[in-house]
Amino acid sequence: MGGRTARRLVQRIRLPEPSTTGQAVTERADLLAAEEPLGIRVAGEAVTLTMRTPGDDIDLAAGFLFSEGIIKGADDLAEIRICDGTSCGHAGHDGMGNIADVTLRQPAQTGVPRRNFLTTSACGLCGKASAAELFVQKIWNLNEDHTAIPAAAIASMPDVLSNAQRVFASTGGLHAAAVFGPSGELICVREDVGRHNAVDKVVGWALRSGRLPLRGCVLLVSGRASFELVSKAVLAGFPVLAAVSAPSSLAADLAEEAGLTLVGFVRGQSMNVYTGSHRVLVGDET
Repeated sequence: MGGRTARRLVQRIRLPEPSTTGQAVTERADLLAAEEPLGIRVAGEAVTLTMRTPGDDIDLAAGFLFSEGIIKGADDLAEIRICDGTSCGHAGHDGMGNIADVTLRQPAQTGVPRRNFLTTSACGLCGKASAAELFVQKIWNLNEDHTAIPAAAIASMPDVLSNAQRVFASTGGLHAAAVFGPSGELICVREDVGRHNAVDKVVGWALRSGRLPLRGCVLLVSGRASFELVSKAVLAGFPVLAAVSAPSSLAADLAEEAGLTLVGFVRGQSMNVYTGSHRVLVGDET
């Protein structure tokens, strides 16, 4: 497995100010966020190949399998090994990247579903064959979670997350997902080039730590709130999903139907609450 960053020599161009002439061209070393493939195999069968930032790969594999419905909980997992093509002992490995080799306690009754093609860092739904596969199974009843979070606590979360993003600080090229408690305390943070991978890493951490469902917690994502991220939040039992950018219309529809509080554009002292406003306390309510 490679590191989380890669160094590359770049040409830096600085254009002159309007009142001056001449431009500066220099060469310098720059740090890039690493992006490498990770194959996920269950019982020796290839399930998917995802592009991710190395690190927390066991959490990523566990979160992915849970989000896909391949496992129902941590008890379904016997072992997850991160290995290369030689140490995994499976044929068909092309030597590119690493493999998360998963052993289940009980073999899947109907076989393991396989993604149709590569999952890129930009898409967590790549490989879905039909719209019917977008159906989200609701394991937990979010309407039973009466968590109430002060708006001020939600507003403070992006700055806390930003300060915790160690790799982003040096590369500027990673998404992040974080779990916050009801008072705004940071519990867990994960980074990845793919926003869906960052959330899978958080969900996998919670699964393996015995923390599902994540009642009373907020899932904060550093980008937009898409349908895929809302679906992962619902599956993990979060009552609140907050994003620093906008949600999509389908994301808002799913959040409303599932009883999830969806907050977007959390920037500075403002935010938009799209669904479940009863969980966001404002003014005297706090």
